[in-house]
Amino acid sequence: MQAGTLITPRLAEEAINSRLTCLPIESLPLTQCVGGTLRENVYAERDHPPFDRVTMDGIAVDSEWLRRGSRRFHIQATQGAGSPPLKLARGENAIEVMTGAILPHAADCVIPVEQYDIVDGYVSLKATVASTPYHNVHRRGSDGRQGALLLESGTLLRAPEIAVAASAGMARVRVSSQPAVMVVSTGNELIEPGDPIADYQVRRSNSYAVAATLRKRGFGRIGDDHVLDDEDMLRERLTLHLTTHEVVILSGGVSMGKFDLVPKVLMQLGVQEVFHNIAQRPGKPMWFGIGPQGQSVFGLPGNPVSTLVCLIRYVIPAIAEAMGTRRAAPERLALAAPVTFQHSMAYFLPVQIEHDDWGRPWANPRPPNGSGDFLSLAGTDGFVELPPGPNTYPRGFVTSVYRW
Repeated sequence: MQAGTLITPRLAEEAINSRLTCLPIESLPLTQCVGGTLRENVYAERDHPPFDRVTMDGIAVDSEWLRRGSRRFHIQATQGAGSPPLKLARGENAIEVMTGAILPHAADCVIPVEQYDIVDGYVSLKATVASTPYHNVHRRGSDGRQGALLLESGTLLRAPEIAVAASAGMARVRVSSQPAVMVVSTGNELIEPGDPIADYQVRRSNSYAVAATLRKRGFGRIGDDHVLDDEDMLRERLTLHLTTHEVVILSGGVSMGKFDLVPKVLMQLGVQEVFHNIAQRPGKPMWFGIGPQGQSVFGLPGNPVSTLVCLIRYVIPAIAEAMGTRRAAPERLALAAPVTFQHSMAYFLPVQIEHDDWGRPWANPRPPNGSGDFLSLAGTDGFVELPPGPNTYPRGFVTSVYRW
């Protein structure tokens, strides 16, 4: 990829993924792995369920006696969950069982408590009782067999996956180490929220949006810095950040102005430029490079809409790729209204996802007033990617959507 080449979003994504360095693997307690990426396969420790499991509070009986017409049983004993299995002594007996208990030996049917009455230790069944073998019983191995593959390497560990790993007896699992991420805002005009501000200055907001996006996706090792438009200061701070972080995300300073110093300083520090500029609006000036130790460096345009769009479209997927996370296909939705776009580059259009009377989701266009209009993003759900124009995309046009 030659410096200065204007590439498509798809080629930009491929260029990033082809240069990423895989993050190391560590073994962590299962309780610390939510949001992590699994880096080993998980296999079933036992059959699932590991025994014929009672699914209703009631009595366990031999269904053959029901088919013979028996409607009265003697309560032999009570068996709770976690207790060894009892055994029916005679066919005219019943054992009281609780949900989750192992099915008693010689019994093959569970009758719920709502379908019988107990008087003086004897059960009298109601007329509607079913007599099917293994009624209200979760059969052993019906969910999965011992040794079956439960989770593949690359799986994102959410609550359901954590439960599956726990069921396999895994107190610890191997996961990708989370990258240390440094978020750097550049610009003399940026003032921290809460500090006095002049008419010619603006609040520093991009870094808060970037950090919030990262935290929402489970990343916790996030640093923050603000650097003025000064070449020496930028070189000093980036030297430190490249030494201590696997991912550096810069906001601002990557366009063609006199104070857009980021690409120049990064190259001085040995960061190899992979591409600069993407055929898209907003976010055309995005820069990406690889540091001397394989660090991923993303130079995002400083306009707030551009920053957030590029972060979601490229940076978040790149970190997931470096962690070995299996990719899901982009979500696709239809436009709720026609959109006209005059430029010969991809268009990233903010949308609000709404549902019609039949519950179908639609992407309702919410175009901002330029790439600096971050106020208009409040209440939106993400953005759609439209092909290069000039063109008018009708209502119902289906395309990829990326959520904030």
